Amino acid sequence: MISFDDAQALLVEFVKPLGTEYLPLEDCRRRVLAEDVHALVASPRRDVSAMDGYALRDADAEVGAHFRVVGESFAGGELPPEIGSGDAVRIFTGASLPKGANRVVMQENCRADGSVMVIVAPFGPGWHVRKAGSDFGKGDLLLAKGHLLDPQAMVTLAAADRHSARVYKRARVTIIATGDELVPPGMAQDQPLSIPESVSFGVSALAEDYGADVRGTCRGADDLPSLERQARETLKGSDVIVVTGGASVGERDFAKAMFAPSGLELLFAKVAIKPGKPVWLGMAEGKWVIGLPGNPTSAMVTARLFLAPLLALLHGRQADEVLQWKLHLLGTALPASGDRLTFMRADETAGRITPICNQDSGAQAALRLARFLIRRDARETKLAAGEQVQVLAF
Repeated sequence: MISFDDAQALLVEFVKPLGTEYLPLEDCRRRVLAEDVHALVASPRRDVSAMDGYALRDADAEVGAHFRVVGESFAGGELPPEIGSGDAVRIFTGASLPKGANRVVMQENCRADGSVMVIVAPFGPGWHVRKAGSDFGKGDLLLAKGHLLDPQAMVTLAAADRHSARVYKRARVTIIATGDELVPPGMAQDQPLSIPESVSFGVSALAEDYGADVRGTCRGADDLPSLERQARETLKGSDVIVVTGGASVGERDFAKAMFAPSGLELLFAKVAIKPGKPVWLGMAEGKWVIGLPGNPTSAMVTARLFLAPLLALLHGRQADEVLQWKLHLLGTALPASGDRLTFMRADETAGRITPICNQDSGAQAALRLARFLIRRDARETKLAAGEQVQVLAF
């Protein structure tokens, strides 16, 4: 059994990106860039108006001044004519300024009558002009390799005039939920000795949140030969296999054994944490296999702590991007911790972090309340309300 920090260090050392591919812009969302992105055009490409109004020379601008309206300028339209002293061009937001103009007076400050415009109200202090290249210039580095293409970054990528980008491949994930007692939700009510299989739904959602392509979930009976066949089959079309349950020391705990014929090599077998000590990680036939405990809370905690960084690393990100521990104030006192690193499920109340009442590793109803994990080191002294704790978004 190794420490949590040592297990994380092994992830960082051994997990490498799956590879890269070029994708059209519309398919790049939530992917990670595998190249630097430089702007192919400037933004704005030329001086443009930030308001609807009249473009003119600043030297002519004063209340009561009369101007000849010599043209119009629309966004995406033809370039307006050059202006001289006493000239103005009717202009709209995003439209190009005429040559010779360096100020836009908002239409609310003007009165127009045919081809004549008069400035009728004070118009300062803004010039309402977006200078060419004021956002970025052609050739500027806009997004660096490794940047997650979230909604905001997608805007930047498109603004660079890129119709495609090289990104890291998504991990194909298959989940195997083991246990004779498990049945699909909706069937347990008719089978008194069965329980609804719930863990795979949470793990699948978490994997998708961290960019995975979840190929499906299958249920495995506690029978080693059938589980071995299932393992061989899932390895064919997956990059990551998540096994839930079967990780303890019972007679029917076959989570690791089912991959033995496929050459399973373990990176670690147990981690000194609570909950989730049985979590394990290894490789079989070049594919990553991660074993999560069968208890729902333990499974979700270990998925957040190990599956999330595993996927991040496979997708070209850094593990610490998804394991960002932050200091928060406690909303209630905590007793001294035990002899293992413990992750308490918690919520936020009035701006402070408060552990939820039910910390049992098998709890399911309480999971809906858990928005954070509080990290408590082994043998940590008791903490008073108002003290700081390390917290991870859960």
